[in-house]
Amino acid sequence: MRSRGNIKMRLIIGGAIILFAYIQYCSRTEVNEYTGKKQHISLTTEEEIAIGLQSAPEMARQYGGLYPDQEAQGLVKTIGKKLVASSVARETPYNYEFHLLRDPEIVNAFALPGGQVFITYGLFKRLQNEDQLAGVIGHEIGHVVGRHSAERIAKQDLTQGIITGVMAGTEGTGQMATMVANVINMKYGRTDELESDQFGVKCMIDAGYNPYQFIEVMNILDEASGGQSVPEFSSTHPSGPHRIEEIKSAILANGYVAPVK
Repeated sequence: MRSRGNIKMRLIIGGAIILFAYIQYCSRTEVNEYTGKKQHISLTTEEEIAIGLQSAPEMARQYGGLYPDQEAQGLVKTIGKKLVASSVARETPYNYEFHLLRDPEIVNAFALPGGQVFITYGLFKRLQNEDQLAGVIGHEIGHVVGRHSAERIAKQDLTQGIITGVMAGTEGTGQMATMVANVINMKYGRTDELESDQFGVKCMIDAGYNPYQFIEVMNILDEASGGQSVPEFSSTHPSGPHRIEEIKSAILANGYVAPVK
């Protein structure tokens, strides 16, 4: 009887932990005034900026520091500032800074919360023109404006609460809870990428860049990955063909007309 009572008590405690985490997650809801999207956010914009500034030096170190060519650095910064000035990003409270990282092999670009944007030389050297570079940077600005990092942090708090509750209730290893958490976070990542693609397209158009060059960026990324396709549901990013179709739809939705040569 005592063993059965202990199991019941563990289940009650575990359920309470999960319920508390869920209520806390749902209570932290606000509308992003720049995108109109309803979001679960646990950080203030000031906290986002502080996290980004504190994390930037370590992120740069992991990629070998900044690329030493000042002309290339200047190009990244110039295009980044132009995109911010031409978009709703200029109305946000974030301090946008743009960095070209030294790593010549890793093909990557990312944004930290609060406006710190990075692109590796491994990706930079593969790009063929400024329009493509604008597409990459515009996409990353979209992550900042969309507050995707802050959303992810809030969701990770919920995930941790679920894992803690399941482990408390079952005395298990948390394997099943971890699997559930992974599914939750994978779906979230794909949505972020598509939203940032759409923002990047509009950002490019408003700044005078050719948005169709962003499709070429997708082809470059596909080539860099060796052309290996990953099942869309299992990936944190949308698959190539679907992502390209979404980009084309965004271009048409923004009424882009190619300039006459």
